[in-house]
Amino acid sequence: MSNKAMINTEQAPAAIGPYSQAVKAGNTVYLSGQIPLDPHTMELVSEDFEAQARQVFDNLQAVCQEAAGSLQDIVKLNLYLVDLDNFGVVNKVMEEYFQAPYPARAAVGVKQLPKGSQVEAEAVMVIGD
Repeated sequence: MSNKAMINTEQAPAAIGPYSQAVKAGNTVYLSGQIPLDPHTMELVSEDFEAQARQVFDNLQAVCQEAAGSLQDIVKLNLYLVDLDNFGVVNKVMEEYFQAPYPARAAVGVKQLPKGSQVEAEAVMVIGD
């Protein structure tokens, strides 16, 4: 596909496998899952869930900006939580990063995430509308 571009920024954690931080196809950007790694140390920012959630959105924001967009351009957000009891906390943190109209969203409970993370988020962003 000739209109496909890989998005990569040093302001978000490097991919820890054979994937891109994001792929832009036309005016749609598919953002890979972000876990709460500090982009410089590649270590979890904290054991605290709320701190982890903030870092996940900071990482997503960095990739959005590299693709000439912002969190507000996200149309679909998928959240993966090791403990669904953190649902309320992630909602509170999301309100700090997003304004209405909010993206469509799914929140899924999972058994385990990479590097012992408690939360991961992936997204689809549309830019240039």
